[in-house]
Amino acid sequence: MTDAKPLRADARRNRDALLAKARELFAEGRYDLRFDDFAKLAGVGTGTLYRHFPTREALAEAVYREELAAMCDRAREAQTTLSADEALESFLRGFVAHLHDHEGLARTLSTLMAARSGALAEGAEALGRAVTDLLAAAVRAGKIRDDVGAGAVMMALQGICAAYGHPAYRPDADGVITLVLAGLRLPQR
Repeated sequence: MTDAKPLRADARRNRDALLAKARELFAEGRYDLRFDDFAKLAGVGTGTLYRHFPTREALAEAVYREELAAMCDRAREAQTTLSADEALESFLRGFVAHLHDHEGLARTLSTLMAARSGALAEGAEALGRAVTDLLAAAVRAGKIRDDVGAGAVMMALQGICAAYGHPAYRPDADGVITLVLAGLRLPQR
């Protein structure tokens, strides 16, 4: 992140309108619109679009960053409202549900992967920290094994993302989460 100057209120509103419209359009699978159409549909000028997001990839990165920040916020919130093992399960199942409900995020991810975006690395790092925190809390609570790290869970999540679009995506993704959770839990004595 950079130390950019805070935006004026009207500039912030315009930027927020662009992001909201892009998120909506991506969710509808309309990523391939003419780039200038994003401005028109958001009710702002084309110059405003280019001032905030000079390319389609920059707009996709901003949407991705916001979506990931929201997921990480949910992980932190779950830790304050649920037991450690419930927080972990809620986050992992919520991740699958979010991808399923926000088709645009999955498409945005694939677009950013193709562009080799730095936003993906930043996002993976933030998501990895959230998973690490959830796992550490569950280990401290004596609910899961301590010999499986966040890297293994992240690989499962990456596999889930890569399989997006598979005909049985949702039930299979839920099944992967069930397997991950079963493998993490301590054996019953």
